[in-house]
Amino acid sequence: MGKNHTTDNWLFKPDEVPEWGERRRLPWKVSSLRQKLYQKAKREPRFRFYALYDRIHRKDVLMAAWEQVRHNDGAPGVDGVTIDQIVNSEGGPERIVEQLREELRNKTYKPQAVLRVMTKKPGGGQRPLGIPTIKDRVVQTATVFVLEPVFEADFHDCSYGFRPGRSAHQALEEVRSHIKAGFREIYDVDLKGYFDSIPHDKLMKAVKMRIVDRSVLKLIHMWLQAPIADEKKGGPPRRNKKGTPQGGVISPLLANIFLHWFDTYFHGPDGPATKANAKLVGYADDLVVLARYQGDQILSWVNRTLESRMGLVVNRVKTSVVNLKKEKESLDYLGYTFRYDKDRHGRAHRYLNMCPSKKALKREKERLRDMTNKRMCFKPIPALIQTLNRQIKGWANYFGQGYPRKAFREVNRCVRIRLARHLKRRSQRRFRPPKGVTLYRHFANIGLAYL
Repeated sequence: MGKNHTTDNWLFKPDEVPEWGERRRLPWKVSSLRQKLYQKAKREPRFRFYALYDRIHRKDVLMAAWEQVRHNDGAPGVDGVTIDQIVNSEGGPERIVEQLREELRNKTYKPQAVLRVMTKKPGGGQRPLGIPTIKDRVVQTATVFVLEPVFEADFHDCSYGFRPGRSAHQALEEVRSHIKAGFREIYDVDLKGYFDSIPHDKLMKAVKMRIVDRSVLKLIHMWLQAPIADEKKGGPPRRNKKGTPQGGVISPLLANIFLHWFDTYFHGPDGPATKANAKLVGYADDLVVLARYQGDQILSWVNRTLESRMGLVVNRVKTSVVNLKKEKESLDYLGYTFRYDKDRHGRAHRYLNMCPSKKALKREKERLRDMTNKRMCFKPIPALIQTLNRQIKGWANYFGQGYPRKAFREVNRCVRIRLARHLKRRSQRRFRPPKGVTLYRHFANIGLAYL
């Protein structure tokens, strides 16, 4: 195969290969390897790969994995080793990569414990986050490079989370198009601690549907069984009996491999897609089932399949059925609210409003409040404004779909109030803009970006 380079360095035929985007452009040989694996898996849906381990410990694959890990940065694991320490060490990344290659080739590689930290959940509360060591992240990334194209050939179009070339915006657009087409009764499914509750035996069976290379299966099994070291509790690491630690490089792929079988059952002969013409949209464990009518059969099938067949737990408290045919009913999904509102021009029909949810707007205001609190008084005003601009522009990039104007006005107002209070606190006297200049215009003059 000739080196017919394309813009993305992928060499894929448009009708055969998904539009895979990478945060970092991969070397041509690694891209070509992924292409060949994808095409083989796509052409032969029943083929089981038996010789992939030697691809994982290829030097170019491991070096590409290191570059990806360095690009993503991230905190150190239980060994305390940082990216900068590896870069500045004797021999640098090349020495680390060569060590990992030898360990993999000699099959002496063993993952270290996963550091478990607690992070704030967007909706309140905390969620556990697993942080493997940088060395383990490199090996996991190399494994993802090799396994991802194999399973991408099988994944259904209704799945959008943690997949190359797919995004939350695409999932939102899919939901919106189904609602517009009349699928307005929606079962909003919430899985309780999905990443932490995946049964290892069932997950490994799902992996073995495509992979029979024992060395690769052993790698995955070691990562699933890797000890968990709690950041605050201390004591000896404990064994992980189920789940795949959220935060691990390979965890999103494994989570998608497992949920792929729910997608498959859903579209099977006895599934709601066939029997009730229902639609499924999933972003990792954020699942919505859309239908013209949500009967008991659909609800019981979904719950029975997820719990009895797959060993997961449906959170009955957060799971609900939303009927958008009813006035004031709404669906919150991936930070957006969907509902039918009265026409803005007084006409009789209602329109489908898609806007940032109240929770998303509240979280953004809390974030802006944190960025302008007393602890930030040491920060120069230009630097503070640059930080605020990056935050609100990033928020607007995600929440710019649908009808976000009202939410954008709320964010602008919040920024003005918080910045005025912050400036007053710094000077210990009442802050006033220059004479004849409004507060809105003054902040714009000193560089604040409005949405």
